[in-house]
Amino acid sequence: MQQSDDYLIFGPDDVDLTRSPLRASLDAETFVLGAFNPALTRLPSGNLLLMVRVAEALSQPVEGEHVHAIRWTPQGYVRDPHRLDRVDLTDPRFFLIRGTAYPTMGLTSLSWLLPVELTPDGRAIVAVHYDRAIAPRAAYQDYGIEDPRISLIDGRYHMTVCACSAERHGTALYTSDDGLDWTLHGLVLDHQNKDMLLFEGLVDGKFWALTRPLGELYFAYPETSDFAAGPAIQFASSPDALHWKPCDRPGLCARKESSSAMKVGGGTPPILTDAGWLILYHGVERREKVGVYRTFWALLDRDDPSVLLRVEDGEALIEADPALTAPIADRLYLPTPVVFTTGIVAAGAHYIVASGEADLACRITHVAKTRLA
Repeated sequence: MQQSDDYLIFGPDDVDLTRSPLRASLDAETFVLGAFNPALTRLPSGNLLLMVRVAEALSQPVEGEHVHAIRWTPQGYVRDPHRLDRVDLTDPRFFLIRGTAYPTMGLTSLSWLLPVELTPDGRAIVAVHYDRAIAPRAAYQDYGIEDPRISLIDGRYHMTVCACSAERHGTALYTSDDGLDWTLHGLVLDHQNKDMLLFEGLVDGKFWALTRPLGELYFAYPETSDFAAGPAIQFASSPDALHWKPCDRPGLCARKESSSAMKVGGGTPPILTDAGWLILYHGVERREKVGVYRTFWALLDRDDPSVLLRVEDGEALIEADPALTAPIADRLYLPTPVVFTTGIVAAGAHYIVASGEADLACRITHVAKTRLA
């Protein structure tokens, strides 16, 4: 079901690359592949903050017999050459390296984070804080920082990000007192654990989080099971937001008969409502290589969030809307419809929801609270 009150608020043409953190040292022309998948929170001033993922890509990744990947080093950004006869370039977002023992990719773009301040209702841009952009600063982030989520917990902002590198693909944690100046605390989850979202509040004195560990192999459910093996939302708890214990009980898994049978993953940080912990999550329908991404919702028990009270995986809450991206349709590069929801704040009788639309731009949707009851 499409929402009537939604719009794109920030996109690739709104990014000033002359102020990019890559400009200081990268000796190559770039463009914005996408400005998307933004974290969302409310600042102490009452204004909203989008933490936008900017995927900055090489304009000419292929030169001669090589394709190049951007990589951060302590001395500056470099371009690493990879021989064309050893890679697969069919996907515009990355290249696959042939002949390796495990699936291996390289990126022709590097993602960094741009804070964009909005009015309290999320309908206009107040400021773009290039001076507070967050860029790689450690070896475990040398291929970029992706898909932030922000949770306000006991007056302190906590932001998780996907940290990409050849060393590992993990989750790093930042904290802030004001939502604009952030401190990096390093990795908190290790290899290929994506979509880690902290609950906006403690449960029995502990931090809780959604996680999504990935793997090359999944064990089969019995044929009579309702569930499909594959990437799923799991739960973990921590005494300090740094050291995490996975929950023994299984989390939210994809059902065979749903339109999310390919995989599910966390979307918005869980927020506490009268009915329990509310989460918006993404479900993926298998279609072509990427799949169709939609947003669904679920409720978790307030005292034991590993208990699922309600899972609405039938009708989508939010779907990709081609009308929104029509003015920038020439920039589209994904073959299937994708909306990737990443943030939520309460605003009276409705919620303001932030999503990435088509891995291209930032979308705001106003959802009546009655839709989620």
